[in-house]
Amino acid sequence: MASDPFKVNEKINMAISQQVLHSMRIPNLKNLVELEITFDSCPVTAILGPNGNGKSTILHALACAFSPNDEGENYKFSWFFLPNTDALWNGSEMSIVYSYREGQSEYNHVTREYKKTQVRWTPRYANRPLRDIFYVGIDKCVPMIEAEKKQAKINYSTKVINEDVINTILEKASIVLNRKYSSYHVHEASGKEFIGVEVDGLRYSALSMSAGEQKVFYILEKVFRAKKYSLILIDELDLLLHDQAMKNLINVILDRANDKSLQVIFTTHRETVLELEDKINIRHIVCRPGKTLCFNETKPDAINRLTGVQPRPLEVFVEDDLASTIVNKVASQLRLAKYVTTNRYGAAVNCFTTVGGLLLGGESCENSLFILDGDVYRTDAEKRESINRVLTGHDENVVGARDTAFAAIKQFTLPLDTNPEKYLHSLIIEMDETEDQESNEIIEVAREIVVADESHKYVDDIIIRLGWERAVGLSKVVDLVATTVEWATYTKALNDWLESKGHELREDRQIAY
Repeated sequence: MASDPFKVNEKINMAISQQVLHSMRIPNLKNLVELEITFDSCPVTAILGPNGNGKSTILHALACAFSPNDEGENYKFSWFFLPNTDALWNGSEMSIVYSYREGQSEYNHVTREYKKTQVRWTPRYANRPLRDIFYVGIDKCVPMIEAEKKQAKINYSTKVINEDVINTILEKASIVLNRKYSSYHVHEASGKEFIGVEVDGLRYSALSMSAGEQKVFYILEKVFRAKKYSLILIDELDLLLHDQAMKNLINVILDRANDKSLQVIFTTHRETVLELEDKINIRHIVCRPGKTLCFNETKPDAINRLTGVQPRPLEVFVEDDLASTIVNKVASQLRLAKYVTTNRYGAAVNCFTTVGGLLLGGESCENSLFILDGDVYRTDAEKRESINRVLTGHDENVVGARDTAFAAIKQFTLPLDTNPEKYLHSLIIEMDETEDQESNEIIEVAREIVVADESHKYVDDIIIRLGWERAVGLSKVVDLVATTVEWATYTKALNDWLESKGHELREDRQIAY
C-alpha cells in the first residue's frame, strides 16, 4: 500500500481507477458543525433530514471535492458557496477519506482537507483528487415548457437515437414510470438540443413532458452514461415522483451502481425510502447547537422529524387506568414515554386471552408487554397453566407461541394478600411530610381512610375528596408513590423491560463514523 502523493494531477500520470469515497467530516460549513458521515458500506446512500439541516450542503461540498478524471463535471466551491455580503465562507473547512488505485499502486483511506481562507479555497483545483462527478440539482425538476421563453411556434429537427445505452434507458424508464417507451429522439431548435420519446405510438418532446418524467430521463442519462467508479450526486431525488416511481428508480440506480462500481448519494424527505433500508445506506442528518448529528439507523425520532408523527413502537397491556398511569410514570422516568402506548385488557384473566390472540393472529409481540397487577396469577406455574388453556395443542408453532407468551407477561411486585390500590395507600400513609404542601394533603387524606369496603376506594376516595379529575388524580397519587424507596422494587419488571427496549429506540448521540 502506498501513501497519497498529494501531487499536482497531470493527465500524463497512470490511470486513476477504483475510487471509493469512505467518509466525510465537516468541522464548519454553512450550518454544518462537526458533522461526520460515512458512505462506503453500500454504493447508494440516502441522506434524510428536515429542511435546513444541511443535506444539500453535503452534496455541494462533495461535488467540489474532486477534479474530473475523464468526462466528469468540474464544480468549483464558488458555484455553491458564492461570497456575499452576509457570508464570505472564511474559516469553512471539510475533509474526505477516500481510496483509489493509480497504475499498480493502491492508496487506501487517504484523507484530503479543504479550507476557505480569506483569499481562496485550498487546495488549488488542480490538486484535487481525480474522480468523475455528476451533480443533479433541483433545477432539473423545472419542466422545459416553463423554462422556455419563446411564445411562437417552435420548429425542431429530430433524429432517432439507437445506441445500446439508449435502449437500456428506455427499458429502465419503462420500469420506473410503468409506461412502455418504444423510442428515444434528440430534437434540435435554435441551437438547443432536448429529448423526445414515444409511448404507444404517441411521440412527444421534453416540451410536453411532465416534470417528473423529464427528471427520470435526466437521472437515467447520468447514471447509465457515467463511466466506472463515477460519483453521482442527486438533490431531492423524490421531488415530483410518486412513491412507487421513486422506489423503482432507486432500485434501478442500485443495480447500475453495483454493476459499474458507481457511488450514488442522494437527498430526500420521503420517509418511504426507509422501506429500502436493507438495500441502501440511510443517513439521518439533524442540526443541534454546536454539532450536526448523523445517525446510521432509523429510530422513531427520525420518523418524527420527517413526518411530524411520533411512532410509538412499544405497547404495554394493563388491567386498568391505575396500571396505565404507573406505566406512563415509569416510561417518563426512563425518558421513553414518547415511544409507549398502553392498552387495557380488563380483568387479569383476559391478559392470557389477549396475548394468545395476538400471537395466533401472526403478531410477533416482540415490542409488547402484558403486565399483571400482581395480586393474582403470581407464580410461573399459574401463568403457564392459564397460557396453556388459551394456546392448546402440541404443534411446534403453538409450543413456541406459549413460550413467547410466557416471556411477554410480567407483573408488578406486590406483597402477599394485598392489591395495588391498598398497597399504594399503605406506602402513602407511611410517608413523612414533605416540603410540598400538595403532597402533604394527599398524605393527610390517605391517613383518614382507615378501612375501605372495596379495594379501589383506597385510591378513588383520595381523588374524590380532593376534587380532582380522575386522570389528574391518578397521576398525582402515582407521582407521590414514585418518590418512595419501595417504588423501584414494585415496578422492577416493567422498568427492566422498558430499559432494555430503550437501547433499541433511542438515537445514539455518538456520531456514526
